[in-house]
Formats: sequence, C-alpha cells, structure tokens
Amino acid sequence: MSVTARRTALEPSVVSTPSSSHPAVRLADISKSFRLPHERYGTLKERVLHPFRARRYDTLKAVDKVSVEILPGEFFGVVGRNGSGKSTMLKCLAGIYEINGGSLEINGRLAPFIELGVGFNPELTARDNAIINAIMLGLTRKQATARLEEIIRFAELEEFMDLKLKNFSSGMHVRLAFSVAIQVDADILLIDEVLAVGDASFQQKCYDQFTRLKSEGRTIVFVTHDMGAVERFCDRAMLMDRGQVIDVADPPTITRKYNELNFRRVRQEAAEHGGPDTLRRPPVAELISATFESPDGEPLVAVQQGEACRIRVEARFHAQAEDPIFAIGLRNERGQPAFATSTQLRQVATGEFMPGETAIVRIDFHNWLAPGRYNLEASVTPDGWGANAYDLRQEMSSLIVLASRSGGGAVDLPHSVAVEHVSGQ
Repeated sequence: MSVTARRTALEPSVVSTPSSSHPAVRLADISKSFRLPHERYGTLKERVLHPFRARRYDTLKAVDKVSVEILPGEFFGVVGRNGSGKSTMLKCLAGIYEINGGSLEINGRLAPFIELGVGFNPELTARDNAIINAIMLGLTRKQATARLEEIIRFAELEEFMDLKLKNFSSGMHVRLAFSVAIQVDADILLIDEVLAVGDASFQQKCYDQFTRLKSEGRTIVFVTHDMGAVERFCDRAMLMDRGQVIDVADPPTITRKYNELNFRRVRQEAAEHGGPDTLRRPPVAELISATFESPDGEPLVAVQQGEACRIRVEARFHAQAEDPIFAIGLRNERGQPAFATSTQLRQVATGEFMPGETAIVRIDFHNWLAPGRYNLEASVTPDGWGANAYDLRQEMSSLIVLASRSGGGAVDLPHSVAVEHVSGQ
C-alpha cells in the first residue's frame, strides 16, 4: 500500500490562512504498527550464540485504518482509554512516527504541543531555555527575544528567570514550557494532555488560551481524558479504542460513549484476571438510585423555577474503596450539559467505604434552570486523574422545571434591569 504524508513547513514569520475549501487535516486509512520482539540481546556473546532469537516478534497495531477529516478552525477532540492509540495518531500527524499505511494530508503550518519542554537544558537559566525552546519551535531569535517578556509574564516566573532550570519545581517547569509553546505562530496545533499537571489557577489560564486560539480560527487537535474540557471546547470529538475509531460525533455523544466504554472495559478486564464468573460478580461499587427531591426529602417530578431542590444519590459498595468520587450531571432535552458537580470539585472528602456499606450523597441547590425537562446522570469513580468509573448511569431520573417565561439561556439567574434617562446637554 502506498504511503503519503504531505505537510507544509512551519515558517515562523507569517501565519497563513488555510483554504476553507479543503480540510485542515485529512487522514485516510492511516495505520501504524510496532514490532515487539520476544527476546532481546543483552551481550555480544548472546548475539553470537543465539543469532535468530530476536527475529521472533509480535506486531502491535497502535493505529488501525483511521480515517477522519478536520475542518479549518475546528476544535477537534480525540479521546480514548490508555493504549487506545490516540497519542500515537497525534505523533503520526506531527511527523514523529512514519505511518505504515494510508495517506495523511495537512494543509497549513503545524505546531505540536506533545511533550512540553523537550530540549530544555537543566544547566541553563529559564531565560536561556525559553529563547532556545522558542527557536526550536519555529520562531526566529529576534521573535523569541521580543516575546520573552510575554512568556515570563504568562508563566508568572518574573523572579526566577535567571535561576537554573534544575532548581525549578515540576509545576514551574510546565508553566514555562506551555508559555513558550503558545507563542508559536501556526495554523494547526496538536495538543496532548498538557493540562494534566499544574495548579488550578494555571489550568484556568490554559483554558483561557484555548478560548483565544479558538477565537482566532486556529485548528486544534486535542487529545485528552478530560471529558469536561471536551464538552467545553470541542466542536466535534473522536472516540478511539484499540487503535480504531469507534465514533466521530458531537461532544455529549462522545462523552457518553467514552464513559460506557470505560465501564464495559473495567468489567471485561476484571473477568480476564478473575475468571469467567467475574462478570457475574458485582463491581467495587454500583449506583442504586439517583433522584430529585425537596429539601424535606419528598420525591420531585416537577419543580417551580426558583425553588430549593435536592439530588439524592445512593451507591452500594461490594469492595473496599478509598475516597471515591461521586459526580452528577444534568442535561437538557437536546443533550446539552446544564449543570455538573462532584465531591472532587467541591473538595469534599468521602473517606473509606467497606464491603456492604452504602453511600448516600445529597446535593442541595437553588433551582434557576430554564424551563424544560432535565435528565440526571451519575457516576462513582476511584480517586485519581483519568480513573475509570466503578459505575455510571445515564438518564437515571428526570425533572421538569416550570416557569411562566424563559430568559432564553440555560439558566435564568435572578437579576434586575434599570434604565436611566439622561437629558441632553
């Protein structure tokens, strides 16, 4: 099979505008495989005594006939479990890996944010590293020097720029690397989990930069485990599993399928390690119910806008779990997220649960949702970044919000309007 990979060179001086009549990125049946040898030589003696040992190998298909078109200016998410092939696909786009089959076309100048800080020298100062890394990413020395002040300001490292990088914390290192990376002029940005580290305030600054890049019409391919970020930023998303495309759709659809796939895989892996009867055994935790009720505990099917409301979630544990995360979300009739929260977001410590224990979680809120029907989804997951769900359920119950009129948004916040007449001079 012929293999083609067309890219335009990254020219740092001017940002070109890709033609809207052509996709910014086109993948047609691309594949990438790796050879995994059964044994490796450790010494020259082993090579002489066993000349054919390393010829036995398995083939891993990391990316298997992936096809997709990404439009200019589109914020495109790529999600999947660890080992699904999403990062390998991104490295094929970046030219780090050569594809084994299919064709790949990129229309526009490209900048990968795949491994932040590659090329940093720990013995040099942060100032020198920032300039050198900016040049490596495609800027001229003049441009890198001119943008150094903005890099320092965004990274909030004004007091440390003459400190050697080896004395930086991991968080400071990431802030500097990301600050340099966003200065690159490119049409297409490849971003691989750059927000998995860093404190909350810096992550918010990264989100703000995403909003800016999106408003500028940049094409962004974003690999992540963060379903909240996918729904917040992405126009479309693609779900991958075991090197193949499961679906390409709107973010709410992909989020739902990703969660369902996670839960199914957890159960299958448990069966592989625990025997064929494992699927018949209960998971670590399972959701028993998730309902709406009044503050007095009365079940609610409908509620007037402005009234107090409560969501009650009940989960039963069949194995020990430390600090599980309970989360809920409300979606309107069009499937759009209207409200979401979790014990992790609210920094609520849940503690240790033992087999046989039941957790009852109550979320109280003042209901200012726009009138309409809302479906409730819930999940219970292990503590940790990117953890798979113990259990998750869609549309566990629904609530009808009643109001005399709607303001037209997702919520109708209490507010006042004043108009002042000013006489002409």
